[in-house]
Amino acid sequence: MTNETIDGIKALLNTPKQIAIIPHKNPDGDAIGSTLALFHYLNTLGHSCTVIAPNDYPNFLKWIPGEASILKFESDSENATNLLNKAEVIFTLDFNSLSRVGDDMGSVLEQTDAIKVMIDHHQQPDDYAKYMYSDVSMSSTCEMVYNFIDFLGDSDKIDATIATCLYVGIMTDTGSFRFPATTEKTHRVIAHLIEKGADNSEIHNNIYDTNSYSRLQLLGCALQNLKVIPELKTAYITLSQNELDQFKFKKGDTEGFVNYALSLEGIIFAAIFIENKQDDIIKISLRSKGDFSVNEFSRAHFSGGGHTNAAGGKSDLNLQDTVDNFISILDAYKSDLSQ
Repeated sequence: MTNETIDGIKALLNTPKQIAIIPHKNPDGDAIGSTLALFHYLNTLGHSCTVIAPNDYPNFLKWIPGEASILKFESDSENATNLLNKAEVIFTLDFNSLSRVGDDMGSVLEQTDAIKVMIDHHQQPDDYAKYMYSDVSMSSTCEMVYNFIDFLGDSDKIDATIATCLYVGIMTDTGSFRFPATTEKTHRVIAHLIEKGADNSEIHNNIYDTNSYSRLQLLGCALQNLKVIPELKTAYITLSQNELDQFKFKKGDTEGFVNYALSLEGIIFAAIFIENKQDDIIKISLRSKGDFSVNEFSRAHFSGGGHTNAAGGKSDLNLQDTVDNFISILDAYKSDLSQ
C-alpha cells in the first residue's frame, strides 16, 4: 500500500465505525480466514463489525474462531441488506470485482454509500474501491491482511485468534506452502503467527484430515473419470450431477480434486468440470504449472479468472459440450502446452 492509502485508512478508522466485511461467493479458506482475521482486529479498535458472506461454505471452515457470527446473504438477505446499507465502511476481501458476490448482493453493494476498501491478490482489479491494496505477487489475502495490520502499526494486536484465522488462509491458498507465490516473507509471517499462538498441527488437521466416507468415494469416482491428453500435457476430470448425488456431495467436497490431475507426471495444465443443475452451469477449476496462464485462459473462454496458475470459470453448455469445447480450444494453445 502507498503511504497515502495507509494514512487515509488510518484516518478512516480513527473513530468507531459501522463496518461490513465481505468475502467472495463460495468462500474458501483464504476468504473466510481473511475476513474473520480483519473482523477480530477491527473489533479490538472499537468498531462494530459484521462479516457478510454471499452464501454458505464447507463444513471444514466452520471451526474457525468467529465463524458462528458470519451472516449469509443468501439465507438472510433482508438483515444482510440492512446492515450493508447502514455500513459506513465496507471491506471487500479476496476478490476484486463486485460480480464475484453474485448479482443480488452485488447490486446492493453498488448502491451503498459506504467507503469501500479492497484487499486482494487477484489479477485485473475493477475500480470500485476508494482504497485499494492489490498485489498479485502475494501468496494470499490473509498474508495481505497481516501486512495491512502491520502497515497500520498494530502488529502487536495480533493474538492467537487472529493468528489462527490468518494461518488458515495462507496455508490453504499456498497449497500448504508449496505453490510458487510462497516466499521467504510468507514463511516469516507464518513463523510469527505460530509465535502468536496459531497451532499449525491442529489447523492442518481441521482443514485436511476430516474426510467423510462419501467424499472419499466421490474422489474415487473423480479419479475414475480422469482423462489425459498427453500431446498437450493436459489432464481433466468430470463430475456429473448424478455422480455428485450418488456420493452425497456437500459443499467443499471437491476442493483440491483438480490438483490430482495436475500431479500427473508430464502434465502442466489440469481442469475439473463439475455439473451444477441448480445453477444450470458447469463449474470449472483450472490449474497449471510454469508460465501457462490459466487466468488468461479462463478469462478468454470461460467467463472467469484468478491467478496465473489457479483460476476458475463456468460454462452454460451441458457437461459433454463443455468438455468438447474445452478440447477444441486447446488446439490454439498447442505451442504453449507442448513445450
